[in-house]
Amino acid sequence: MIRSILTHPGGAHKDEFLACSVLLANHPVPIERQEPTEKDLLDKGTAVVDVGHLHQPDLHNFDHHQFDRDAVPSCSLSLVLDYLGLYEDAQTFCPWLEVAEWFDCRGPNDTAEWLGIDREVVGKLNSPLDITLLQSFARSELHKPGEPVWEVMRMIGQELLDYLTGLRGRIDAVKQIEEVWELGTEQNPCKVMYAPRMNPMIEEVSGAMAWRVKELGLEEEVLATVYPDGRGEGYGLKRFNDRPEVDFSRIEQEPEVRFAHTRGFIAKVEPVSVDRLKELVLASLISSKGADEKG
Repeated sequence: MIRSILTHPGGAHKDEFLACSVLLANHPVPIERQEPTEKDLLDKGTAVVDVGHLHQPDLHNFDHHQFDRDAVPSCSLSLVLDYLGLYEDAQTFCPWLEVAEWFDCRGPNDTAEWLGIDREVVGKLNSPLDITLLQSFARSELHKPGEPVWEVMRMIGQELLDYLTGLRGRIDAVKQIEEVWELGTEQNPCKVMYAPRMNPMIEEVSGAMAWRVKELGLEEEVLATVYPDGRGEGYGLKRFNDRPEVDFSRIEQEPEVRFAHTRGFIAKVEPVSVDRLKELVLASLISSKGADEKG
């Protein structure tokens, strides 16, 4: 049972701020900002974060500074997420995490080079949110429940955990019901991921389907997704990754179509059969040579 969280004093950084926040979600305890003692490092009741030169998850010690300088970039947040069994999903669902690891291990110059951007751009990515939260965290040696910074940190940690576990749950639910249609012709193929309407419905199903397509390694093959409309009894038809081969504005005059965006990336249709859904997708397909223009 974690009774307190301890991290280093001095300037605060995003990685330990977020690592402490994630721990707070399950362990709403005080956060102390001071150097750990030998007793702290041996006490399972004290989670020592980003300080102490020890990575011992069984003792709740989460530091990475002792790792080899050429090791794959990591940070205290990575270690805490790994301890919770969420690191692999976080790597997939949180593209900002790898950037945070690079910043913490390699610094802004190497990170900018790795990202392929000018060093000056790095500073332009900061906002008053980053600065205010980190400076407020750094100003106090102790943060307790009920205080603004502590409450915000716990809220951030809970939101991140809910996002990771919720999205994984929705993807796994899609996995149980998904169909991948192979439509079109040999010259103009079209793969579509389809999810039937279920009771209860999967929340934010279209987003979960997009991640499931990537999980299957079909990003280059799937052109569209068809999913239960969360606002009605029909279905939504959406381009995957805004693929230009599909233009749903082409079906706006079809009687079952309630709405088709003029830019062609999405349409909403009345409840229809699976065969009719396939016909509507095919009618939205543009030939790979671009010769089949609307009109």
